[in-house]
Amino acid sequence: MTLEQLRIFVAVAEREHVTRAARDLHLTQSATSAAVAALEARHATKLFNRVGRRIELTEAGRLFLDEARAVLARAASAEAVLADLAGLKRGTLNLAASQTVANYWLPPFMHRFQTRYPGMAMRLTIGNTEQVAASVREGLADLGFIEGEIDDPALSITPAATDEMVLVVGAGHPWATRNSLTPANLPHTRWVLREPGSGTRAMLEEVLESFGIDPAALDVALELSSNEAVRTAVIAGAGAAVMSRFVTAAAVAAGRLVQMPLSLPKRRFLAIRHKERHLTHAQREFLAMVETSGNI
Repeated sequence: MTLEQLRIFVAVAEREHVTRAARDLHLTQSATSAAVAALEARHATKLFNRVGRRIELTEAGRLFLDEARAVLARAASAEAVLADLAGLKRGTLNLAASQTVANYWLPPFMHRFQTRYPGMAMRLTIGNTEQVAASVREGLADLGFIEGEIDDPALSITPAATDEMVLVVGAGHPWATRNSLTPANLPHTRWVLREPGSGTRAMLEEVLESFGIDPAALDVALELSSNEAVRTAVIAGAGAAVMSRFVTAAAVAAGRLVQMPLSLPKRRFLAIRHKERHLTHAQREFLAMVETSGNI
């Protein structure tokens, strides 16, 4: 089998769609299908089930996917070592970041890096804290930036910046005109939360527990998978939320959100990388840029 066949297989498996994989890989649909068929025929193993107009991985396909990703990660690492010798004149830096970091904090650093090294391509994928850690662990991302604490012996974790968390409600919420708020008030309203696995959700749960409040005691109106969706729901009056000041600042300034007078602990943005993978010149330079600049 070839690396190209593995790359095509992984793309099809992740999208569960041949046409979309072919489009994203800039290949014809027939070439994409032929690569998968060649793998199946050579090893007499069915990798996908064709169910109507869609496809899904077989058990063999699911097992093979982990191995294929690992091989591609090792190949990318080998290529990175060679590209490193080019002195940042060309190459690719793959980043993964959790939502607050990716949408509000990281882009200026990416712009600064590419301005300094125009031959370097940059790619950013966005997920929650757990998904970003998995991407770095599996070699899908060179560096990760997260807002939630993790404990993974395979990863090197260093502080990158600090972030201020705030409690906000919509302008029409009963708390909006209050001049004071105590932790005891928190269970007595509806809440809009991020999904489990997000750094923002984990931070809120830690804060509640520090106040002696069981997170399960909250009256949860909505559980949403993006900061923007949470912010919009709170503006519409769905409930209270704890979010990064990065996310809420513009809406608070416009009077669409009200920041409540409750002091919350700050949290850290963390940079993560795999301990056993080669730290390239590009990765080292980007980390240095972030660490010396801190908060923008």
